[in-house]
Amino acid sequence: MLNDVTFGQYYPGKSFLHRADPRTKLLALIAFIVLLFVSNNFYSLLACAALLFLAILLSRLPLGSVLRSIKGIIFILVLTSVLNLFFHGGERLLFQWKFIKIYLEGVVFTVFLVLRLFFLVMASSVLTLTTTPVSLTDGIESLLKPLKYIKFPVHELALIMSIALRFIPTLIDETNRIISAQKARGADFESGNIFKRIKAIVPILIPLLISAFRRAEELGDAMDARCYTGSKNRTKYKKLHFGARDAAVFAAFAVLIAGVVLLNIYAAQIFPQIYEYLRLSR
Repeated sequence: MLNDVTFGQYYPGKSFLHRADPRTKLLALIAFIVLLFVSNNFYSLLACAALLFLAILLSRLPLGSVLRSIKGIIFILVLTSVLNLFFHGGERLLFQWKFIKIYLEGVVFTVFLVLRLFFLVMASSVLTLTTTPVSLTDGIESLLKPLKYIKFPVHELALIMSIALRFIPTLIDETNRIISAQKARGADFESGNIFKRIKAIVPILIPLLISAFRRAEELGDAMDARCYTGSKNRTKYKKLHFGARDAAVFAAFAVLIAGVVLLNIYAAQIFPQIYEYLRLSR
């Protein structure tokens, strides 16, 4: 049922992105998300999409594994699309039925928003698929190191985020086992109306929560047994260093940033007719 969810899982490999510094990948993801929401036309969004698919090629990840990460937000995509499609105003009316009105501007805005969310989730999935939880923790802690001067628990925050990502596939496996066990006892999760299906989820949530708390307690005991004391006097087994790969990633994003800015400014002049047809209402 949940086997296709890939977010939070690591795909072993020795590709260009697998060997890149985790700090570089984190900064690149942040820059990519900013560019997605800064892009105000389809040309700049197409430039972001091109870089994303180039990253997938360089990571040597199966495209299906990256696309499966979208399944977790299908409901959000559908709900967002419906709300924006029916409630976004405009000047060019395409369809009207009673109080329901659909405008061309609403259609364009909806497509643009869905593509943003689509690319955002795919980029985040590429990060988790090419970076181990330990490397991700080290990268987050390194980037947030300046906050240590104001006594912010940087290491603890990075550790919590890493554990949360690490336990996503574990909880998915646990959920599948509980569902299989409940089906063997005659439980039905696929028939009936929406209220019956929601009620059928209760026998899954209770044992799942109990299992999650038990795993958390076992993890805490294991950390105590190994004398874990947080970031105090801790050393790193692997030191993070920026290299040629990281410089190449920064160069690619510098080109992308320049391209998005130029397309945002000059797209209307370069493609006047198409731009006017696809312009977004602000």
